[in-house]
Amino acid sequence: MALPTKQQILDWVAEHPDAASKRDISKAFSVKGQEKIELKRMLKELAEEGRLERRRKTYRDAEHLPPVTVLKLLAPDSNGDLFARPMEFRGDGPVPRILYRPRDADPALGEGDRFLGRLIEERDEDHDYIARLIRKIGETKHKIVGIYRKAAEGGRIVPIDKGADREWRVRDGDAQGAQDGELVEAEQAGPKGRMGLPQARIIDRLGDPSAPKAVSLIAIHQHNIPDDFPDEVIAEADSKKPAGMKGREDLRDIPLLTIDPADARDRDDAVAAIPDTDPKNPGGMILWVAIADVAHYVTPGSALDREARKRGNSTYFPDRVVPMLPDILSADLCSLHEDVDRAVIAVRMRIDAQGNKIGQKFHRGMMRSLASLSYEQAQSAFDGRPDEATEPLLETALKPLMQAYELLKAARRKRQPLDLDLPERQIVLDDDGRVRSVNFKDRFDAHKLIEEFMVLANVAAAEELTRLKRPLLFRVHEEPSAEKMEALREVAQASGFALAKGQVLHTSQLNRLLSQAAGTDFDELINISTLRSMTQAYYNPENFGHFGLALKNYAHFTSPIRRYSDLIVHRALISGHGWGDDGLSQWDIDNLSETANQISTTERRSMEAERDTTDRYLAAYLAERVGSEMTGRISGVQKFGAFVKLDGTGADGLLPIREIGNEYFHFDRDAQTLVGSETGVEIGIGQRVTVRLAEASPLTGGLVLELLELEGATVVQGPKTKRGRSARRRPAQVKAKAKAAAKKAKRQRRG
Repeated sequence: MALPTKQQILDWVAEHPDAASKRDISKAFSVKGQEKIELKRMLKELAEEGRLERRRKTYRDAEHLPPVTVLKLLAPDSNGDLFARPMEFRGDGPVPRILYRPRDADPALGEGDRFLGRLIEERDEDHDYIARLIRKIGETKHKIVGIYRKAAEGGRIVPIDKGADREWRVRDGDAQGAQDGELVEAEQAGPKGRMGLPQARIIDRLGDPSAPKAVSLIAIHQHNIPDDFPDEVIAEADSKKPAGMKGREDLRDIPLLTIDPADARDRDDAVAAIPDTDPKNPGGMILWVAIADVAHYVTPGSALDREARKRGNSTYFPDRVVPMLPDILSADLCSLHEDVDRAVIAVRMRIDAQGNKIGQKFHRGMMRSLASLSYEQAQSAFDGRPDEATEPLLETALKPLMQAYELLKAARRKRQPLDLDLPERQIVLDDDGRVRSVNFKDRFDAHKLIEEFMVLANVAAAEELTRLKRPLLFRVHEEPSAEKMEALREVAQASGFALAKGQVLHTSQLNRLLSQAAGTDFDELINISTLRSMTQAYYNPENFGHFGLALKNYAHFTSPIRRYSDLIVHRALISGHGWGDDGLSQWDIDNLSETANQISTTERRSMEAERDTTDRYLAAYLAERVGSEMTGRISGVQKFGAFVKLDGTGADGLLPIREIGNEYFHFDRDAQTLVGSETGVEIGIGQRVTVRLAEASPLTGGLVLELLELEGATVVQGPKTKRGRSARRRPAQVKAKAKAAAKKAKRQRRG
């Protein structure tokens, strides 16, 4: 077959946007041998002429959207029209508006569905193209996890998600033998109808929902967290052998040791501190942070690599861990066990007497840990109560670590990172998986020491790769929006504190607010409200700084066993220093933005799953106390009611508006308050309350409360009648009265 013309190439690329690499084009036109050189020249000319754009390893028309492209359906607009967004638009201008016009015979598409569409250019006041369906891509069926309830014909699924608002119908043939009351996973079967219940098909039976260890299992399935490794991944992990000394520096004489939680299974970071003998750095220290060399075992493009990227991170529950890597790596070959040779990537950092980092050098080496200590062990040694394991290490290893920490603390005070004080809640389970107690973890100097060492190492990695001009993933935390700061300011004022307005925001200003609240009844509330005002941190190939840590350069380097981002940074260091052929691949570099989005998403998924699991365990723990009186503080206000953070457990319960009082309450969004129409009583964030626990649902994690007492106010209570439960449908004049009361309260606050 003769070589294609340039126009034929353009037409083919437009028709095949998802398969337009040079190899695909060669195959499509049967180009072989020496003709490939000519084809390469033609593609280069088309790119130089601006008629094709090279994107990664594919080509596409640079001027317009191709006539056939992958689209994502958006929600209907206010007129009921359906618009779609092109998945691969890379132009400099606004994204073209695409109106989707389904034909009668087309299958139903829902919001978020992807489809291959044919575009017809049609410039109108509200769109640039018309899209017609060619075929739907990757059926994005809705997944449901819930309790199956058997009926005469088929059955129903009652979702366990506390945000779900309806049940699902299951036909006899779609029940897969599920028994009444069994926990099941199902998927949407057919399009959602306007009338009646949506239909579902059971795809997995998960067993008894009341079993204690079903709590985390529910979260795993509900959030689609992969918890089984494919056979090829296990086989690849099993084939790995301990790394040898070839190409590595011998770091085994450095007094490195690990300090972790007592129940830690994987130990991926070790630390050491040595006084600096350089006379030019009086009072300075040499700090070592050595991190497991996961990149040696998980190489680009391998089955292990693909699975680790898919998972993004490990997910931690009170009763189990869903690891990013198989146990043979995470708990053995990559874990820095005591007195065992382990491959590492290490950074040697010099700090001056003020705790400022004045130098750094990275090494690929072999270390041997002196000890595997728990935080409690290390803290006892720091406090002068060493045990058999820490006594021999006190002078040579532990005291120098504390000396270095004191220097780092001084630098931290000068830098003023956000100083939130939020104790970590710890759910303690018994052997049967039931909640034995809910505590708050002690936070020792040993914890803070390790955190400061890790932060400094992460800064060093970001700075090193920037110096080497190597691509990497930064950990980005942008400053909060003006709207969130205004909301925090309202909470602060309602609690009797001040947060300055109209200034360029710095973490030091927020720290002053936190300092004002420290030791008061509002301490926890201000800390939580400040945390909520922050933006979500994420990964990005571009550096936008880290607001919360008050750092210009920051990347995750210290936990490659449990975070894929750190593995990417390790590979970048390997490439940048020429340590081997297991550094960043070209595919890694080409897909860096996609990887950043992927692992930012999986991180949020894990956080949601962990939070949901905690809520369910707390609900199970409190279920035996339904009817009991409890105290707490209003932690959030919405139109439908208020949220209360309960004392003791820190659990969050909902106080529905129907349970607050026998009058209409107006929701003042700006002030984050509910204001009574008859009494003018104001319910806002920070107020102390006494409540009764009315409901506790372990399946959903939901807690429902009844108001008994409100600090500083009298609430009009009445019998729980229909009138009381339908207060939000009171006449318009009552609503107007409530709004007037809210305005009056706002004027009083500002006055």
